[in-house]
Amino acid sequence: MSKIDHSLFSVQQGGGQDERCPRCGSLLQLRQGKHGPFLGCASYPGCDYLRPLRVIEHDEDIEKVLDGSACPLCAHPLAIRKGRYGLFIGCTHYPDCHYVADVNDQGNSDPLCPACGRGHLVARTSRYGKRFYACDAYPGCRYVINDKPVATACPDCGFGILAERRGQVYCPNKGCGYASKTTP
Repeated sequence: MSKIDHSLFSVQQGGGQDERCPRCGSLLQLRQGKHGPFLGCASYPGCDYLRPLRVIEHDEDIEKVLDGSACPLCAHPLAIRKGRYGLFIGCTHYPDCHYVADVNDQGNSDPLCPACGRGHLVARTSRYGKRFYACDAYPGCRYVINDKPVATACPDCGFGILAERRGQVYCPNKGCGYASKTTP
């Protein structure tokens, strides 16, 4: 009383009816690997020919091509792409060009790091998707702030930056306490 259609499971072990290996002439078999099914030669240790069943397309992750934009490396159009960590801007000529830009970067100048004075505070994303700002001279300087930095010195203590949170600007220097409702 099984409702399973056994004709679905009557596939031969070979890749096709009489599909042969182009190197040695043996039959190709359907095999399973960590990246999915593939066709492999039946005389495997002697012949290592394999062919993926699905051709990997790099156009699958393109969300939208940005009209009027050009890659600074190869001059091909840029596109909004979907990756494992979210959306990013990348070149449409991907396997040959590896240009990548952040979607959230609007081209504004990053404020100078108040801790070291050499690096700039750049936006980063944690592995959990949380946004934070860190010094780009990382191994030497480990300054991090969670709120968006504003390139204005604190009027009370003279700290190099202010931070913005929910429309309020405050001084991130411990012990200062400066806060203002308006953005400077």
